[in-house]
Amino acid sequence: MSLHDLYDGTQAIATTMELLNRYRVTMKVGDDMAEYERIVEKWRPNQVIGAPFDKTHHKLDRSNFFWMVGHDPEGRIIHTQAMRLIDLGNESLGDYMRDKFREFPPVLPDLDLQRSRYRAGPGAKSMHGEVCYHGEFWIDPEGGQYRGSGLSTVLGRFAFLTATARWSPDYIFGFMAQSVAFKGFAARHGYMHAEPGALRWYREGQDVPLDGLMVYMGREDIRYLTSLPLQDIAA
Repeated sequence: MSLHDLYDGTQAIATTMELLNRYRVTMKVGDDMAEYERIVEKWRPNQVIGAPFDKTHHKLDRSNFFWMVGHDPEGRIIHTQAMRLIDLGNESLGDYMRDKFREFPPVLPDLDLQRSRYRAGPGAKSMHGEVCYHGEFWIDPEGGQYRGSGLSTVLGRFAFLTATARWSPDYIFGFMAQSVAFKGFAARHGYMHAEPGALRWYREGQDVPLDGLMVYMGREDIRYLTSLPLQDIAA
C-alpha cells in the first residue's frame, strides 16, 4: 500500500465519520468475540450470530476478525456488521466455497443442507489470495429514521475502509438473498459486482428454494469507490 493510498484512505475515513455524525450514529470497532456476543444478545435478540462467525467452529481473533456496531445518541445499538479474513492459499474462492459453503448459511433454523448447493461463478473462480467475508449486517427495524435514509451506503463504506486499513485484502465478498439484492441493496451498500445463482438453499419439507447472490469487490474496486464523493452517493 503506497503513501498515496494511505492518504486517500485517511481522507475517506474522515469523510465517512463526518457523515455518520450527521446521522447521529457513533461507531465502535472491536475484535473481542465475547463482547460482541453480549451486544448481540442484548440488542439483537431475534437474530443470533451467524454460522460464519461461530467461535465454536472458527478461531476468531484480532488477526482475522473484527466487528463494528453503531449506536444512537441515547446509547442504543442500532447497527451491526462483521468481517472475517480468509487466506485461500493455493485455492480459488470458488474451490474453497465448493467445499465450505455449508459453513456460510443464512440464519434459518430448518435448512436442508444436503439438498442445498453452491455454484462458482467466473468471479469466484478468479479470486485468490486473502479475502474478507462480510456479514452480520443489521439495522434495527425499530429505528425507522435510519432505514431508507442512505445510512446503509455510509455503513458499507465504513466497513470496506476499516478492512482495507487493517488487512488490505485482495477481495471482499458476501452473500445476499436474491430478493434483497434485486431491490438494489447490493448497489446501495457499495458492492460493484454481483454473481447470481451462487447459492440455492432448501428448507426442510419445502421445494421452493431460497436463491442467493455472491457480491464482491477487489482492491482496485475499493480504491475507486473511495474516490467517489460519498455525500452525493448517500444522498
